[in-house]
Amino acid sequence: MDNVSVREIKTHLSDVPPGKCLMLRHPLCGHGCASELAEAAFSIGTQLKIETYELYPGIELSYNYFLGDRFHLHHRHASCVLTIDHCRRGRIGWKMKGELSLYFGTGDLSFHATDKCTDSEITLPLGYYEGLTISLDLPVLRDTLPELLADAGTDVSALCQTFCGKNETAALPASPRIEHIFSEVYDLPERMKRPYLRLKCQELLLFLSMTGPAENAGFDSLHSEQAETIRRIHDVMTENLKKRYTIEELSRQYHINTAALKSIFKSVYGMPIASYMKQFRIMKAAELLRMTGDSISAIASEVGYESQSKFSAAFKDIMKILPTDYRRQYSS
Repeated sequence: MDNVSVREIKTHLSDVPPGKCLMLRHPLCGHGCASELAEAAFSIGTQLKIETYELYPGIELSYNYFLGDRFHLHHRHASCVLTIDHCRRGRIGWKMKGELSLYFGTGDLSFHATDKCTDSEITLPLGYYEGLTISLDLPVLRDTLPELLADAGTDVSALCQTFCGKNETAALPASPRIEHIFSEVYDLPERMKRPYLRLKCQELLLFLSMTGPAENAGFDSLHSEQAETIRRIHDVMTENLKKRYTIEELSRQYHINTAALKSIFKSVYGMPIASYMKQFRIMKAAELLRMTGDSISAIASEVGYESQSKFSAAFKDIMKILPTDYRRQYSS
């Protein structure tokens, strides 16, 4: 878990009680902001905040800040709405209709029609997520397309068909062009949000009208049962860090072949098993260095390293600092 990202997301959630979802809405006409505090969480530690700005008739943009494991969220959109999601940090998975799940992470874009997730279970594999959602109401936009998009001949229905027509979901992996569009939209002063977001939303739609779904680089939808099996494997591996499991051992125990285990784990958690577990162990060790007075050798053993020298090398590889210096930095 990225502690810096979690801390920054928590600042956005400072007005949200644990176990609640705060929904804020800034209407296109008039002033002020409508708010609704709702129950939406599976556990008391989950916090959700969704802040929506109406940009044009038929176009909305929502900032999403989520902390937790998993929860249900009901979308109040018609089936003719296309949603485009951008992940700033973290990772998220939707359990769609038809028992399929889609996962994506930092810098990625995903596309789906909202009738595929009207009452879906959402999973946060890393425990946190920050991103935004652009919602396009296709019938409204046929009659009220913003002038710049109309001048460019943008066809939003064709856009929907391009990205969601065949597979009903699609994705574009992180790229410099996507980063260019979204790099400045998350930290805008309030007075500049609506005008700036209007420009960026049109820029995104113009960009998408010149491209298409990623070929051989997108994200495969997973059977939800497969994703659930991988989450159980993850929980076993992270519950007792002193024990190290082999891929073959987990494969036999959970009746899944090794190739599928490795492939699905990467789809859900965003990195290979070995890389993920190394990072998980080191992040846990960093927490212990900050929060306890345990010796470095004891902490190394607690997170699964028999050798303190190997632990120190792994810690420096992930944190770019030796554990002794890290502890000194946080104790001063």
